[in-house]
Amino acid sequence: MLYEGYLKYMKAKYGERSQGTYFIAGEDLISKLPDSLITQILLYLPIKDIVRTSSLSSRWKSLWLLIPRLDLDSEEFQDYNAFVGFMNKFIDFSGEEKICLDKLKLSSRKTVNDLPCVTRWIDFVVRRKLKHLDVECLVNRKFLEEMPFSLYVCDTLVNLRLHRVLLGKFEAVSLPCLKTLRLEENVYANDVVLESLISSCPVLKDLIILRMFEDNVKVLRVHSLTLTSLNIDFNFGEGDDFVDGFDKKVSGVLIDAPRLKYLKFQDDLSGSKIITNSGSLAKVNVVYVFNENDCADVVDIPRRNMVRNFLTSISGVSDMKISQHFVEFLYYYKDFDPLPQFCNLSRLKAEISLYFLEILPTILESCPNLKSLVMVLEFYLQEEDEPIIFSSVPRCLVSSLESVEIKKFNGRPAKMEVARISLHCPEDLAHVES
Repeated sequence: MLYEGYLKYMKAKYGERSQGTYFIAGEDLISKLPDSLITQILLYLPIKDIVRTSSLSSRWKSLWLLIPRLDLDSEEFQDYNAFVGFMNKFIDFSGEEKICLDKLKLSSRKTVNDLPCVTRWIDFVVRRKLKHLDVECLVNRKFLEEMPFSLYVCDTLVNLRLHRVLLGKFEAVSLPCLKTLRLEENVYANDVVLESLISSCPVLKDLIILRMFEDNVKVLRVHSLTLTSLNIDFNFGEGDDFVDGFDKKVSGVLIDAPRLKYLKFQDDLSGSKIITNSGSLAKVNVVYVFNENDCADVVDIPRRNMVRNFLTSISGVSDMKISQHFVEFLYYYKDFDPLPQFCNLSRLKAEISLYFLEILPTILESCPNLKSLVMVLEFYLQEEDEPIIFSSVPRCLVSSLESVEIKKFNGRPAKMEVARISLHCPEDLAHVES
């Protein structure tokens, strides 16, 4: 067990040449190493093996408690009580020795009969110069534990992930070193809590937000002067987490991040999407922002203006991926407003149903400098269907387009020519992948 951990440590530190170099048959050299080196070796072992080393000798009894990183999953223990006992013992010893913990990954699965303890643990570890914290509470919404105030003022945290916890009201937030923030299926006291948490991270670079119904956030506001990557997703949920009839009229997303380079809207049901200061935006992935059901609303002038402004705000990107849902929305939206010009766009990946293939020339006409087009086509053509031949050829097809790739075509090989002919693509330009 220890020998395996030692080999992994030596390989990571010195490469393949180190294996077997520092061992003499029948002699325990590991125990002669300093504590600081032994704890580094222990990091390469599973947590259950790390704990087992405490029975080797009196010297090893407390060595495992000195490790600077912990990756804990309650399912790796005999039961939840054993998991709680382990963590409590670690905290008690660490408190006496004033140990600094560099990284903690905590995965907790508890039931209605299990006592809350995650809040107390987090309060302890963030006071130990913690840099990386990953908290995953796989519990029902009614058993969420509230994060302690000490978490909001931890001046050493660099990476933070919170999954299914409660973030209550706080007096102040100060996370001066936080660069990566992942917030997944949490519940917030109100809109202000989430907004303040994001805006109070002066060096934040990457932000991922996975929302759920009844998270108490009506308008998601992302204000950051340093943010470069943003991913917004929505878990529709199931069972008691699912709420039918989400009120889009009072919900929204507001993004003000002048240095933002990458934006992904995975799933978002909010009625309003506003992006300001989008001059640095270079790459977008639009999955579910608007769909065909939203088209009935664009007859309303304010709603139409919001959609137009959203499209304009992302029109300066060089790389864009759009989903079938978004393409279908554009199919109907084009009857109300023209699409903005995506003059900087050089690469486009689009998922398109063959039923909406007629929108393709309109999309391409708005991309005059496109160099690479990747299409993911869905659904079969019926036997009687004929190729859709467009009356005009988009400018990019004759001036700038260098490659066309057609992927995941669900029809028979003979029908793959439909897409190429519809695009007026020469055979040496289009590559069709079955």
